Amino acid sequence: MTEIEWWEYDDAAELAAAVAGDIQFVIESALDARGSAVIALAGGRTPFPAYEKLAQAKLDWKKVTIVPSDERIVPLGDPKSNVTGLAKIFLPKGARVMPIVPAATDDYKAAGRSADALMQDLHWPLDLCLLGVGGDGHTASIFPGPDFDEALNGPRERRALGVMPDPLPPEAPFPRVTLSRAAIAASKALMIMITGQDKRDVLEKAIDQGVSSAYPIGRILADVELPVDIHWAP
Repeated sequence: MTEIEWWEYDDAAELAAAVAGDIQFVIESALDARGSAVIALAGGRTPFPAYEKLAQAKLDWKKVTIVPSDERIVPLGDPKSNVTGLAKIFLPKGARVMPIVPAATDDYKAAGRSADALMQDLHWPLDLCLLGVGGDGHTASIFPGPDFDEALNGPRERRALGVMPDPLPPEAPFPRVTLSRAAIAASKALMIMITGQDKRDVLEKAIDQGVSSAYPIGRILADVELPVDIHWAP
């Protein structure tokens, strides 16, 4: 069974500071071990205060590569683009922020193959994957839909793929590119960052259900062999 450790904070500011500190530690450890670091960071509103704190750290940012854990298939610069938000914070520090969807396309499967090819050129496994969890139990862009089984059970060497959520989330009705479950589970460190009691309830239920979970996050965590740190604030 996956080893889960919950870290609870009084508010969002304390949560952001703690997560930033933990990510900094992972980056520093990777830099000390081999002179570079590769991390995947979640999009969404919750983690960005942590990223802003992290960007203040005195790190050799030129040796840090950041990829989004998932991306909407929209043009670069679009407000809905996860990598655009990451780039605004970390590019000025000198980090390499890698777009995994370099151009919007109607062929989401082709976008996924392109992202996977880009990922194959990175040092692997990831030093860190930071995930969020939606109120429906999705994580990264692993949603129920026609590509759900492929995202969960595709070849272990596949690092990214194109997915079409069904139904499309109304707040961001786009096909996506996402890390596969195998890529997430292979990470050297795995963290989850969430806020609110509703999401905590969903995540606890998903963990309890394990491999048979109806929630994508439950299915993913059931496959993880390393300890998972869950950071939560009300």
